[in-house]
Amino acid sequence: MSWDIYQVDSFADRPFAGNPAGVCLLDGAAEEPWMQAVAEEMNVAETAFLVRRDDRSFDLRWFTPTVEVDLCGHATLASAHLLWEVRVLPETEKARFHTRSGLLTAWRDGDLVRMDFPAEPVAEAERPQALARALGVPIAFAGKNRMDWLVEVADEAAVRSIRPELAALAGLGGRGVIVTAASATPERDFVSRFFAPAAGVDEDPVTGSAHCALAPYWARKLGTSTLVGFQASARGGTVSCEIAGDRVILGGRAVTVLRARLL
Repeated sequence: MSWDIYQVDSFADRPFAGNPAGVCLLDGAAEEPWMQAVAEEMNVAETAFLVRRDDRSFDLRWFTPTVEVDLCGHATLASAHLLWEVRVLPETEKARFHTRSGLLTAWRDGDLVRMDFPAEPVAEAERPQALARALGVPIAFAGKNRMDWLVEVADEAAVRSIRPELAALAGLGGRGVIVTAASATPERDFVSRFFAPAAGVDEDPVTGSAHCALAPYWARKLGTSTLVGFQASARGGTVSCEIAGDRVILGGRAVTVLRARLL
């Protein structure tokens, strides 16, 4: 047996930018340890595994190099992009994914891929002393949702300057820590970075699922339902966000950079 596997740069308009995701197209359900081993071999933030259902939708699971995760934006974007690119689905048809976070859909909007995701708003929470110590910057706000901490700091410069103590962040529990601030430039509304050492990803280049928390947070602060976020990692990437009730519509571009056969 062999399977097609690809690497797609998500939230990117050119190769070697944004966030790379593995995408593996399977003929049927695979054993979890095998998928985890493939994700470790791919060694990108997440690898997506797709199995087609009879109704033309797909079962979708995401694995980091060390764990399975409940929600992943960039690997979902990569999966939808790839299904259209290799003509598994026509470009006019929505991609529908059954996941641990419910049904997710994606569709083309010009050269963007739009994705309908659950909003994951945070609630303000008492911050552990280790959080500020690990980040090394003053915290203006700290809140949590079912997956992550979200921390607002003073400004974009503070976001970009952070060199966190990763072991301390890993000990906080949950998946990771989102650090954010208002943007210093008018073409975007906010900037962020995302650290998830507990999930095997020290810093994720561009995190779609983090924007499910960032979008409602900044929509409430800025009084708007349409926002643009920039994740200020070394690779960087732009995520468009629109609040739609208890959902967030995320948008971004993607570029396929690698195609192989997994033996």
